[in-house]
Amino acid sequence: MFEKLRIKEHMEIADNSGKHIGTVDEVVDDRIKLTKSDSSDGAHHFIAIDQIDRIDDNRIYLKQGTPVPMGVGQA
Repeated sequence: MFEKLRIKEHMEIADNSGKHIGTVDEVVDDRIKLTKSDSSDGAHHFIAIDQIDRIDDNRIYLKQGTPVPMGVGQA
């Protein structure tokens, strides 16, 4: 599992191919809380930290096949 300290507010989250999924709002326990502004339903969504494949620069890439919550990545 990645060190939670490496995950910072406003980092971009992308799927494994680089498609924008969302933006980090904060880390809550072992989950990343995404900003509401990136969701089509205006709600916060969460992605488990163990779904991170890698972190490059200021971008978090998710593992291949990570389920993306409904309403995320639609903006």
